[in-house]
Amino acid sequence: MFLAELNWLAILVATLAAFVAGAVWFGPKTFFPLWWKLMGKGPGEEPGTGNMVVLFGSTFVAALVEATAVASVIYFVAAADPGFGTLQGGLTGLLLGVGLAAASSLSHRLFAGHGFRVWAIEVGSDVVNLTIMGLILGSWR
Repeated sequence: MFLAELNWLAILVATLAAFVAGAVWFGPKTFFPLWWKLMGKGPGEEPGTGNMVVLFGSTFVAALVEATAVASVIYFVAAADPGFGTLQGGLTGLLLGVGLAAASSLSHRLFAGHGFRVWAIEVGSDVVNLTIMGLILGSWR
């Protein structure tokens, strides 16, 4: 089974890197304030109305699933290209980010009435994170 052949240390590092990049992207000095306002929330409202351990734990698990998926795609693509490396990994992550994450989430945001700006902020993070994952996984193959 190919999952046993994946570089799980690289997957964990890619997960951690994307988790940190997401925290920076949605930080109080970056996109969070604008995103929060565009979502119709006020400054006094707190994000994540539930257990923060569950919130961040679920986010980490989702990033781990994403990193595993990127590593799986890279595994099969790299099998046909012995010169596959960092650049190709980054391009693979970028393609997955734009082609799957961005394209599939657009209708969700528009039908929810959140608009293009919310979508751009959210999907920008996804594309950056998947590209980071691809760069790390491509360099560690």
